[in-house]
Amino acid sequence: MPMMVPLSVGKFLVQVMRAVVSMKIDSPVGKITIARPKALNAVSMEAMQEIVHASHHLDRTDDVKAIIITGEGNKAFAAGADIKEMASQQYSEAYKRRFMEGWRELRDVRKPIIAAVNGYALGGGCEVAMMADIIIASENASFGQPEVTLGVIPGMGGTQRLIREVGKSRAMEMILCGRRLSAAEAEQAGLVSRVVPQDQLLPEAYRLAAKLGALSAPVIAKAKDCVHRAYETSLAEGLRYEQREFWSCFALEDQKEGMRAFLEKREPHFTDS
Repeated sequence: MPMMVPLSVGKFLVQVMRAVVSMKIDSPVGKITIARPKALNAVSMEAMQEIVHASHHLDRTDDVKAIIITGEGNKAFAAGADIKEMASQQYSEAYKRRFMEGWRELRDVRKPIIAAVNGYALGGGCEVAMMADIIIASENASFGQPEVTLGVIPGMGGTQRLIREVGKSRAMEMILCGRRLSAAEAEQAGLVSRVVPQDQLLPEAYRLAAKLGALSAPVIAKAKDCVHRAYETSLAEGLRYEQREFWSCFALEDQKEGMRAFLEKREPHFTDS
């Protein structure tokens, strides 16, 4: 069972220790760490459940405005799914257990998620990174979907998300041949937002999360939702949805404050949560 260890009120407001995932809050940022360094942070069913649970916990926490997901150590963000867990899996069992289906619940997290990718992001690790809203990579990061070399295909969204990120031809080569992208190639392909030195990965992720935290939470949530709609619907329906969400911003005090601040040439102070 997960064990919550509340800390005293201060810089680190709360820490949740789990079997394979750790979580801490440094307001306004919540950080989730895949903590299986001996297994190169391989993503097991247990890890999936804990990451999803922690993400929803942080989404409901008022002190948190943005979420960072990373891997422990410098070798791997997550080097794939847990092969030991999958090796003896039978179809009937995978179907009955809805094996690795729970990742779709990350779609419901309203707060922005940043993947801070350190080292290998392969197979399930690459898929977890792509579930984030923004990916920042260290210079030693590498991305790939090598599932075919193990006799399976990507099963956590790789065939669907990768083509949208890097285009059909490159996605096909990565998925059909198991080709990896270096951090620089991933940035050039548009898979990651930026590449930074390894020792600057988490500081840069925290800076970005803090910047997001200074903005209007409901507006950020609306913008994130609209971008997701672009992935999931037709252009016409996406445009209609965006228009409705744009109009709804005018019901927010943050819209009034943001525009007043612009006209008054000062920084805005958003208060909506």
